Amino acid sequence: MDGILNINKPVGLTSHDVVARVRRLLHQQRVGHAGTLDPLARGVLPICVGLATRVADYLSESGKAYQAEIVLGRETDTYDREGRLLNERPVPDFTREQLESVLSTFLGPQLQVPPPYSAIKLQGEPAYRRARAGESLKLEARPVVIERLVLLAWEKPRLLLEIECSKGTYIRSLAHDLGQRLGCGASLNALLRTRSGPLTLQESITLEQLAEAVESGHLAHYLRPLDIALQHYPALVVDAKTLQRVLHGNSFRAPGPESGPLPARASLPGWRENASRQEEQPRLARVCDEQGRTWALAAWKPELQLWQPTRVFGPERRS
Repeated sequence: MDGILNINKPVGLTSHDVVARVRRLLHQQRVGHAGTLDPLARGVLPICVGLATRVADYLSESGKAYQAEIVLGRETDTYDREGRLLNERPVPDFTREQLESVLSTFLGPQLQVPPPYSAIKLQGEPAYRRARAGESLKLEARPVVIERLVLLAWEKPRLLLEIECSKGTYIRSLAHDLGQRLGCGASLNALLRTRSGPLTLQESITLEQLAEAVESGHLAHYLRPLDIALQHYPALVVDAKTLQRVLHGNSFRAPGPESGPLPARASLPGWRENASRQEEQPRLARVCDEQGRTWALAAWKPELQLWQPTRVFGPERRS
């Protein structure tokens, strides 16, 4: 069984809790999630099953979308409501225009410092473990992009935001940084993920609905093909002979205009970063047969003027 499930994670469960439940429902061990949702958050959590676990890293590269409720005047050590209260300050009577003016400064490519309580690994250990042990951490800033930031509602001290951003963006850090710029502090109070890559909240299912689908034999209706995780990459359509070279990991030429210069991964829709970052990104494309089925990812090697397979799905897809 291979494919991607679009699960609507409820508040209270960790992403690993959801993976464990799906494993039990499907009686399959090879299950993983793409992109972590904290227990406080709910919404779209992609669950990859079988061979689809190999494309989990690519699933959210076309960006994510959220609705976030932020409370001004409260600062916590985790940057959300579940953390230890560090400061409580009075909140000025901001006008909507004042808030929108500050929010506009967060748009575009930028460097963002992740929260100290995060799953980012420091010397092989998750940062949150070291933070819980009392260690004072300052994580390295990472490049992110906030594409859209809309103030949906403002009722002191709470504001509701709609956000579209790149993979790797921490909404808890956005809440913390917003509080710093407003001068009163802030923390994340609630978070709903409305999209992860091509998967939307409207198309998601609950764990209860998944259980019913398994029971009634309709699971296939909700299991999306792994190809959707790669659909934001340009397609190289190859003939059967070339496909055999690809499946064995050999470099190849691809016919037609689609083999010409392609946008770097960093410049694909939903993923824009600063120029130096773009130069580091390989030019990737998915390799498809003449029926449009994806068999591999390949990187363009300008020094050779050839494509080189970087991830091949062939042997397992044939089985």
